[in-house]
Amino acid sequence: MTSGGALVGGGLLAGCTGGGDGSTATTSATSTTTDETTATADAPYTVSMAPMGDVTFEAVPETIFTRLTHLAGMAFALGRGDDVNALHAPDYYDALWNQFTPRLPGVELDWTGRYSSWTTSKEKLYELDSDVHLADPASVVALDDWDVADIAEIRDNVGPWFGNTLSDDHAEPPEAYADAYEYYTLWEQFEKVAQVFADEDKYDALAAIHDDVLDRVESALPAEAERPSIVMGGFSDPAAPYVYNVDTPGFLTAHVRPFEPVDAFGDGVQSGSRVDMESLAEANPDVILVFGGLHPTYDMAEIRSSLEDDPVGATIPAVENGRIYPQGGRYQGPVLDLFQLEMTAKQLYPDVFGEWPEYVEGPYPELPESEQFFDRQRVADVINGEFRR
Repeated sequence: MTSGGALVGGGLLAGCTGGGDGSTATTSATSTTTDETTATADAPYTVSMAPMGDVTFEAVPETIFTRLTHLAGMAFALGRGDDVNALHAPDYYDALWNQFTPRLPGVELDWTGRYSSWTTSKEKLYELDSDVHLADPASVVALDDWDVADIAEIRDNVGPWFGNTLSDDHAEPPEAYADAYEYYTLWEQFEKVAQVFADEDKYDALAAIHDDVLDRVESALPAEAERPSIVMGGFSDPAAPYVYNVDTPGFLTAHVRPFEPVDAFGDGVQSGSRVDMESLAEANPDVILVFGGLHPTYDMAEIRSSLEDDPVGATIPAVENGRIYPQGGRYQGPVLDLFQLEMTAKQLYPDVFGEWPEYVEGPYPELPESEQFFDRQRVADVINGEFRR
């Protein structure tokens, strides 16, 4: 892109004043939160993230549009889950998130009936009239019937865009955003979203918990020779699952990559590919991680029995040894990331981090306090704004 084209990818789409060069300059947002009240900030304030660049807010947003649940999950972590008016497959993800909320005292969430926003239109965004669109404009432009002029129109007439989706697996951005794009970890992006809502204290508190969890993992991680090989995928059809790489960059593997896993397929299968039972057996995984396995509509017992009853599947070490475990979601927010780090540690290294309980159905298992990686009450207090700094 020429310098003029770079401006299209940055400043024109920023929804704001400022340079719009896609840099990650520090924010001027300041938090004046209290334990009982909604966050406020000295307005106007500016937060910067690629691909938008500098985004200026006249007030802390109240109504929140999202597309993918890593961003809806960030709103939830900041105690703003009920302010989300749209997300992808809201009823599905409401049910999934509410497999974890029973372990967080006093935390409730209801996303049922929200607008399903995987594909959307300008007309619907005008109707929703959201204060902020926690969505990546680069990913929206990839939808049919959207272009950069439409992005600018919604920014100017409804509310700014603020999101980054292609950090999920470091995918290439559309040409209009190529010069403005940068990749962030899940928690780097969460820090910037917390600045949007002038709630940096909540980010700091949850990030400290996350750091403690990672320290616990890293301090006890077994040697490379002792690490199991893993297949991670969607097994709604156990005979032909979709499989995903476990060691690639991006926040889709934020709960697995810290364990430095061995991908059973290696580079032989592209992430998101569908494989047959023979290919799964050839990969010969020691552990199978089932995405969505915690969802109420998934039948873990049926998945296990289907693999055990298949003459080829029965030869797989993970099946022979009963190491088929449920997971939550790939587009995890920070709170689900904490739970999924804990569960993955136990599923991969039970001798080091404690056994993962046999799971068939119901919410996230209630682990003994001595085996928990983080204080559930502390996380709940942060979400509900009742924590001490």
